Amino acid sequence: MLRQFLSKIPRSFGNSDSPELTRPNSFMTAGPHTHRSNSFNSGCGRPCATKRTSSSIFPASVVAGIEPLLPFKNAPNSEKMNLFVSKVSLCCATFDFSDATKNSIEKDVKRQTLLELLDFVASGSIRFSEPAILAMCRMCSTNLFRVFPPNYRSIPSNNGENDDDDPIFCSAWPHLQIVYDLLLKFITSSCLDAKVAKKYIDHAFILRLLDLFDSEDPRERECLKTILHRVYGKFMVHRPLIRKDISNIFYRFVFEEERHNGITELLDIFGSIISGFALPLKEEHKIFLQRVLIPLHKPKTLGVYFQQLSYCVTQFIDKDPKLSSIVIKGLLKYWPITNSQKEVMFLDELKDILEEIDMVEFQKVMVPLSWQIGRCINSFHFQVAERALLFWNKEHIINIIAHNRHVVFPIILPALEKNARNHWNQSVLNLTLNVRKMFMDIDDGFFMSCLIHLKEEEAELSKSAEKRKKAWERLENAANHRPPTTRNTAALETHSATLIS
Repeated sequence: MLRQFLSKIPRSFGNSDSPELTRPNSFMTAGPHTHRSNSFNSGCGRPCATKRTSSSIFPASVVAGIEPLLPFKNAPNSEKMNLFVSKVSLCCATFDFSDATKNSIEKDVKRQTLLELLDFVASGSIRFSEPAILAMCRMCSTNLFRVFPPNYRSIPSNNGENDDDDPIFCSAWPHLQIVYDLLLKFITSSCLDAKVAKKYIDHAFILRLLDLFDSEDPRERECLKTILHRVYGKFMVHRPLIRKDISNIFYRFVFEEERHNGITELLDIFGSIISGFALPLKEEHKIFLQRVLIPLHKPKTLGVYFQQLSYCVTQFIDKDPKLSSIVIKGLLKYWPITNSQKEVMFLDELKDILEEIDMVEFQKVMVPLSWQIGRCINSFHFQVAERALLFWNKEHIINIIAHNRHVVFPIILPALEKNARNHWNQSVLNLTLNVRKMFMDIDDGFFMSCLIHLKEEEAELSKSAEKRKKAWERLENAANHRPPTTRNTAALETHSATLIS
């Protein structure tokens, strides 16, 4: 069986200067199998496709006269890079991991070869040649890149959460993990020349890498996160494209599909990217905040990635405090109406922003913001009301509200008075009374004048309601005592009889 496995390697090997090796994108255009589900990963829930053995699967960089199973320690230094290419090409063979008893010997040979390659790359003993880079990229594309069918992706229910929270693990992961580790070591190796490697780790390669973030297996997404972060750090020429491609994934998630398994990991990557932005921020970065990060508060599944999203937004505000008013306006735009758990998350993020906001930016949004906080204070959901009332535990928030009390007090005070009279939750009632007392301590005179004005308004509203009630009562009495009229009915009957005749 092992002999049959080794016999799959093409007999007519080209040398390392073969023209095929000089084509940067040959591994991406070698054949349709590099873009579809392959049998190596059929254990991940995808259909297994029958593959033909061809030189596009086994690159022409396998060097004649070099035995792929020869250990690196037994090869002379002059032949180690050729041996590396041969071993990498050997690992392009794919297997079905949904059946553990099938091709067990070949799978073990491939696993041992991958582990040997991993040790060789980690040792950093020889600088990688261009044929070696091409063979490595082709092997990774053959083993890793595949398309997930629609039924493989998680479909959120009406409440935005999956019915089954248990992650789905890929049966081929033991081999996939070694390939991912090998790719990571390869990219981060000091023996890899980024100027040469960028021809093969190109935009098309990165796009296929980003497609894998939709995997159901959290272990795979975690490996991808680390690899993409290293690619972003090493290949500066690809940075704008990576940011643009990630933005496109976010766009599709928010405005089209509302389902993607890798939003959390992609936001983790962007959190690190944002922290490295130079000051002053470029306009394209501010546009990303307004058009991508703020709309990401809209989907029902916000709770899955809220922590990472909030971190990204906070990073932007730390870089440029003037963006705080823009973020608050965006939060008010996407404020949830019927989802109390999302309201709690919005209030937590709002509190973090208000702790850092300056006076000028607060004054830009204090009126709509005060109205929204007042509505949250009156919420029947006790967690929403508590979160809104806990704003006044922060000294900075108290200071900016005290400075703008002539605008904030008249808006917030009616909500406090309504809670103090009839809120059902005792904890919310106690917090309401504490905030009410705090308002009195800030400016007792203005507080009393606002309270008197509120009572006058309530009296006027009560008087108007009483007038409307009496008016309707008069109308009802008049309608009840009015005698029925028959003249119009008789005229109508006469007219109908004339038409019939």
